[in-house]
Amino acid sequence: MQEQDDLITRAQAWLAEDPDPETAAELAEIIGAGDVTELADRFSGTLQFGTAGLRGEIGAGPMRMNRSVVIRAAAGLAAYLKAQGHAGGLVVVGYDARYKSADFARDTAAVMTGAGLRAAVLPRPLPTPVLAYAIRHLGAVAGVEVTASHNPPRDNGYKVYLGDGSQIVSPADTEIAAEIGRVETLASVPRPESGWDDLGDEVLEAYLARTDAVLTPGSPRGVRTVYTAMHGVGKDVVVAAFARAGFPEPVLVAEQAEPDPAFPTVAFPNPEEPGAMDLAFATAARVNPDIVIANDPDADRCAVAVPTADGWRMLRGDEVGALLAAHLVHKGAQGVFAESIVSSSLLGRIAEAAGVGYEETLTGFKWIARVEGLRYGYEEALGYCVDPEGVRDKDGVTAALLVAELASELKEQGRTLSDLLDDLAMEHGLHATDQLSVRVSDLSVIASAMAALRAEPPVSLAGLRVSSAEDLNRGTATLPPTDGLRYHLEGDYKARVIVRPSGTEPKLKCYLEVVVPVADAADLAPARTRGQEILDAIKKDLAVAMGI
Repeated sequence: MQEQDDLITRAQAWLAEDPDPETAAELAEIIGAGDVTELADRFSGTLQFGTAGLRGEIGAGPMRMNRSVVIRAAAGLAAYLKAQGHAGGLVVVGYDARYKSADFARDTAAVMTGAGLRAAVLPRPLPTPVLAYAIRHLGAVAGVEVTASHNPPRDNGYKVYLGDGSQIVSPADTEIAAEIGRVETLASVPRPESGWDDLGDEVLEAYLARTDAVLTPGSPRGVRTVYTAMHGVGKDVVVAAFARAGFPEPVLVAEQAEPDPAFPTVAFPNPEEPGAMDLAFATAARVNPDIVIANDPDADRCAVAVPTADGWRMLRGDEVGALLAAHLVHKGAQGVFAESIVSSSLLGRIAEAAGVGYEETLTGFKWIARVEGLRYGYEEALGYCVDPEGVRDKDGVTAALLVAELASELKEQGRTLSDLLDDLAMEHGLHATDQLSVRVSDLSVIASAMAALRAEPPVSLAGLRVSSAEDLNRGTATLPPTDGLRYHLEGDYKARVIVRPSGTEPKLKCYLEVVVPVADAADLAPARTRGQEILDAIKKDLAVAMGI
């Protein structure tokens, strides 16, 4: 009874200072109904601020995304920036078209202004890479992007960048979280009604001018594209970038072209999810383009599909990553090629053959973007950084341009992206990749699976011997500690498995790769079949080992 009374007392205190009529009404209804279970879910703790910032379902209470949580987060960030000597510095704020995004952006600008910092807000919902670009372009000390990327419709998030244009990493996350924890009441956070700058299109124009830098002057621009924005904010910027570059105007997937926070045509607004690309493929079947390109809702990721004899096939992120690397090598790119540990080892082979630097990082562009001398970085989850001097993060707009340039060059030669993938397989071996992804409603399932693997690591998977098992919690000679497990497999083929909890979704993710030698073109089809067979067998054995 005491616990129930405490819950209601906490909820009433939260309600008393909730600045949002919608979430206030929602919470008042829950309190009035005496729904203790729902109150416990919302008041069992607080959303944790980490290197991914904040992300969660919109609603009332400290375990949801709402204006109260965002105001506290902004106040904590402001206090951190001032403690770092950035009093009076500029914080630039961007936002997507999700529910409450504009409100959260405005609250952030108000808090920064009230704290004695300067704030500037992008003019409308725009791709996350525009915000990442704006930070250094405007000389800001930090940036905030309000987005939940490709999460479900009811989610929103809060992504923080520092003045170098990269997402925060430890210890900045824990120091900001500590400052957030010191915010006692919303009344203690000054929030003026004005005083920040509402930016015009100058930053967007500067970003678009910069996108030209990824292309070779005079390169072919003839590829025909179907494009979907997946109900997000990418359409206008991508269409403008393609027009500036001289590509044919992409044919839009009309049903998904305009921003819509309900994401009505997809179960999850992520090009990787089953069914998400169906409308794009239906459009492609009508207009017969050379390629299909998709962005996720905040346009920092880029998906590519190619025609086959049986219809359209989505390329894996690792395939696009290898294609872009090969294209950049062909263009004479110098510097370091980097990827996260969950991405295909093919990039390392391409870099070695080209004589360029190569580095492996922990998962996330917050790490990839910090590689010294970075020229190109990618991650298997459809993220590509092709212009690190402009945007130190993944950028689905410039990646789309570079894919279009590559496809145009190949088209002039009578070849396709699939042909180049075949070339890479014959040169370096077929690097077949797949993923076992388990979405859970109970996070303890993930903890139990990781504990089971740590207690009893597998000795073989798919008939391949586990030659090394690394607990990445302990770190390695080149990587700081992270919650993950890595296995290398030996036998008739070499393979690799990495298991880790997702940093942004309630998922356990397992990244699989097997390398199948390819002698000539006749070996390609059998190698692909054999590679998929091995990957399927690894999935089955791994699921048993994890107890799921």
